[in-house]
Amino acid sequence: MQCQECNQRQATLHFTKIINGKKTEFHICDQCAREKGEYFPGSNSFSIHQLLSGLLNFEQPISSHSAQSTFQELMCEKCGMSYRQFATAGRFGCSNCYQTFSQKLDPILKRVHSGNTVHSGKIPKRIGGTIQLKKKVEQLKELMKQHIDREEFEKAAEVRDQIRSLETKIHDNKEG
Repeated sequence: MQCQECNQRQATLHFTKIINGKKTEFHICDQCAREKGEYFPGSNSFSIHQLLSGLLNFEQPISSHSAQSTFQELMCEKCGMSYRQFATAGRFGCSNCYQTFSQKLDPILKRVHSGNTVHSGKIPKRIGGTIQLKKKVEQLKELMKQHIDREEFEKAAEVRDQIRSLETKIHDNKEG
């Protein structure tokens, strides 16, 4: 196949771009790709760090400039990495960076993991009965706290009763 740019050389690169739902395919040679800035031979043209860096730069715009500069100036006390360095590199300098930048990570993780920020794993159906009951109890405890915070005490009492019922089932499963 001939290069679609110069129509002189053999096309060696085949690109597919999807922009705003519109798919475009083009086939070009190495030389035309270099001229267009699409390809740089000898370099690692794509890495997971660039992917993460791209995700970090796609954040929702922050309305106040001072709030944005606060995150740009945020630095890890342990390793000295700034948020800007993290966004560029796509990886942390140390384990403390997770806590330092946690406020900015939740929206990114939700976007990457379809809204999930907590890994709960899979539970086998045959032997996971007690584990599932414990998870349900934890969810209900969180719901009860929310009702108490909103001063919805009747609803909180109903949830408390559900929790007691499930805890009784858990206790019976352990003895049985």
